Amino acid sequence: MAMQLIECVPNFSEGRRQEVIGEIVNCFRDKRGVYLFDHRADEDHNRLVVSLVGAPVPICDALIEAAKAAEKHIDMNKHQGGHPRIGAVDVVPFTPIKGISMDECIELAHAFGERYYKETGIPVYFYEDAAKRPERKRLEVIRKGQYETLKEEAKTKPERRPDVGEACLHPTAGATVIGARKFLVAFNVNLDTTDVAIAKKIAAAVRASSGGFCCVKGIGLALEERGITQVSMNLVDYEKNSLYRVLETIRMEARRWGVSVIETEVYGMIPVNAILESAAYYLQIADFKPEQVLELKLLDIMSEKAE
Repeated sequence: MAMQLIECVPNFSEGRRQEVIGEIVNCFRDKRGVYLFDHRADEDHNRLVVSLVGAPVPICDALIEAAKAAEKHIDMNKHQGGHPRIGAVDVVPFTPIKGISMDECIELAHAFGERYYKETGIPVYFYEDAAKRPERKRLEVIRKGQYETLKEEAKTKPERRPDVGEACLHPTAGATVIGARKFLVAFNVNLDTTDVAIAKKIAAAVRASSGGFCCVKGIGLALEERGITQVSMNLVDYEKNSLYRVLETIRMEARRWGVSVIETEVYGMIPVNAILESAAYYLQIADFKPEQVLELKLLDIMSEKAE
């Protein structure tokens, strides 16, 4: 059987307590079949994003361990942060990389969701390609009202009941959204203004749900620790709308308010083509191809020889 590789980017509702962050991240270290590529915590978002690649079974085992650590330390009734959330382990997406199809990742998400609830007691919602209800394909629909609203509505509204678990959330850990999806680019644009209303208006201009770019989700946030604001986005299909196109639109919209872009951020891992496309745009390289990148060409040659 060919080796199967998936990417998994679990998000945890903790970005401030270093000891808790360390305990969660350590669940993914030195595990056979699990490669910890990146982890990043943000105090304003109060969120930890971990990037993993590996085989499905060991990644799922490590996720259960990490979920138990998060459940032990994170109380959603006390949690405050800029990023929308419904649970201590907020979202767990599976993305196919090698030797595994999207359909198999959907099956993996469903099977893991059942196991996850059985072993942690935290109810599960399925999203993106793994959604069992059409409206739940969109993460923002599941998160509507965030933890504070969902913990009440899950008890009384059938349409808000978890896909796995009782008609209620975990009393402290909330719920977890599990799914299968394409590569997602978490892309943030920081603005030199303290007026969060401006960031929210710009986010509305670029996100799909407000008539902006397809496959772009975005919100405006205040980064109070830094005295700036942010347009925080997920590009759920970077091939349909590239980073440079979204960034240049934000620059244009920001100029209306006399605001400039300070910097951009990429959270977690990013496909090389997403970066190269924007690099070619800004450098105005005609007919640029990824094969022109020396390191990528060498990897192709080495891969061919290994086969």
